[in-house]
Amino acid sequence: MASVVSERHGDAIRFHPRLLELCAHYHFAALPCRPARGNEKGRVERAIQYIRHSFFAARRFSSIDDLNRQALIWRDEIAHLRAWPQDDSRRVLDALKEEQPRLLPLPAHPLETDLLAPVKSDKTIYTRFDLNDYSIPPEAVGKQLTLAASPEIVRILDGDREIARHRRSYDRHARIDDPAHIAALVEEKRKALGATTGSRLQAVLPRAPEFLDAAFKRGESISRLSKKLIELLDDYGAGEVSDAIDEALARETPRAASLSLILEQRRRLRKRKLPSVDLSHHPHLQHLAELSVSTQSLEAYDDLTPDDGE
Repeated sequence: MASVVSERHGDAIRFHPRLLELCAHYHFAALPCRPARGNEKGRVERAIQYIRHSFFAARRFSSIDDLNRQALIWRDEIAHLRAWPQDDSRRVLDALKEEQPRLLPLPAHPLETDLLAPVKSDKTIYTRFDLNDYSIPPEAVGKQLTLAASPEIVRILDGDREIARHRRSYDRHARIDDPAHIAALVEEKRKALGATTGSRLQAVLPRAPEFLDAAFKRGESISRLSKKLIELLDDYGAGEVSDAIDEALARETPRAASLSLILEQRRRLRKRKLPSVDLSHHPHLQHLAELSVSTQSLEAYDDLTPDDGE
C-alpha cells in the first residue's frame, strides 16, 4: 500500500479503502496525525525505534520463516521481560497479562493481504515476479493471468482458478519449477514433433524419450536434439546410437555433443573387418584371391587430425 491516505483537504481526510478494510476486519479505528509531526505519535515512534535497535540491528536471517522464529524468541526472552515504561517495578509481560482480558480476540481468519499483479508469459512457461521466474502450465502461455503473492507463497490464477503454486523465493534471478509443468512441456514438445521425427525416434531408439527428458532438464532444445538424433541415425545406425544413448545416460551427460563424442570414439576404437568376396562364380578373377597386400600403418593420418576431445 503506497499510502494510507488517498486524499487530504485541510483537516478532512479520505483514507485508502484497503486501510478501512483492515480497520473493519481487526476492529480498530485509524487516528490521523498531521504530516511531519512525530510528536503527535510519540509512543508509536518510540516503539518502532526500540524494535529497530533492539531486534533488527545487525541481525541476520535466511528467510521470512527464520526471521519470524527469531522475532518470537526476542519477544519472549527480551521485549516481554523488560521493565514497563510507566512502572519500573513491573514487566511488560505483567502489563500485557493484565490487559489481555479486556482485549478483543483476533478474527478466526486473517485479512487477505496478498499482493495482486497482472502477469503474462508470451513465449516460455515462466512468469517473472520480483526478479525471479515461476513456472506455469504450458497451456497458460500467452494468457493474461493474475499473480497473488504472500510472504510465503506465490500463486498464479487464470480468472478465479489457481493454476500454479510455488514457495516464494527471495533470491534474485532464480528459476522456480514445478516438475509437473516441465513434464507437460516435454510431452507437448514431443507431440509437436508429429509422426515424423518423434515417431521414428521412439520406434528405433527405445530410450530416446528418457534421453530427451533428461536433456531438456539440462537446458537442451528438444527440437534441435531430435534433429541431431536423426542425423546420427543416418550416419551410425540405430544399434550404435542406442548404445551411445545408454552410455550417455549412465554418464549423466544427456547432450548432443556427448552422443557425438561417444559415437566418434567408438568408431575409432572399433576394428572394422572387410567382408570376404565369393569368386567361385567368376573363374576369370580367381587370380585376385592370391594377391597379397601388406598392411600399412595409419598412425600418420591420426597425427594430422586433431583429437575431438582436445
